[in-house]
Amino acid sequence: MSDELASGLRELAQDAETPPSVSGAEIRLRAVRRRRRRFRWTAVTVAGACAAASLALVVALNLTGGDREDRPSPAASPTAPPSTPSPAAPDATVDLSRRMLTVAGRDLPISSGSVRYPTATGRMMVVTKDSVRTLSLFAGKDLQKVAWVIGLRAADGTTNFVGTLTSDEKAPGNYDVTTGWIGLRRADAVWLYKQLEPGAVIEIRGAATPTPATDLSPSATEGTVLPGGTGGTGGAATYPGRTADTPTPSVPTEPSVVAVPAG
Repeated sequence: MSDELASGLRELAQDAETPPSVSGAEIRLRAVRRRRRRFRWTAVTVAGACAAASLALVVALNLTGGDREDRPSPAASPTAPPSTPSPAAPDATVDLSRRMLTVAGRDLPISSGSVRYPTATGRMMVVTKDSVRTLSLFAGKDLQKVAWVIGLRAADGTTNFVGTLTSDEKAPGNYDVTTGWIGLRRADAVWLYKQLEPGAVIEIRGAATPTPATDLSPSATEGTVLPGGTGGTGGAATYPGRTADTPTPSVPTEPSVVAVPAG
């Protein structure tokens, strides 16, 4: 390229060049302003994104039960051990140490098993009612027909009876003379017979108090009918205190149909 051509091109370029409308300082100031605007926009964008995320979290908690924080956690809740239901109150109670049977707010004096033949304790259910039943009396010395007899049975099969102790009405409340069954005065036995029905529960507690006036020595009881069913003068008798492992006479499960005297 010739010098003349190059020179001509430079002149043409200089003629066509447009001078800047602003100074260099103004250009730098505008650049700073643009950076600040970009920074503010970025901050607003981040804040908006955080707000949107927070709103989404609140909505999600409300939809899934966000009130859980108001309820105590299962770990913080006290857990009480499972309670064992208490047995129902018995219909009647027998206190052997006081020689007293209590039912419907009334106390009935009793005579229970002697030291040689203690009365079985625990909860028993009325299973039979008989107007007359043969039982052994006075430490097994006698076999007699007892009136107004209520048959009892425990969960383990132990049996017992409550009836009239007509041979010695001084014994109830004072001393114990039976072979384990519970004796009452005649009027009390009749009243109790009408009071308790099959299914009623009697709870027998305590222990009989020895009575020196009753002779229970081997010589005094020799030849008597014992709970095992040996000895005596013969005759079928029912002995209380037998369990399901010991053969016992059959016990009817239905109460006898009897006429109960008024009073």
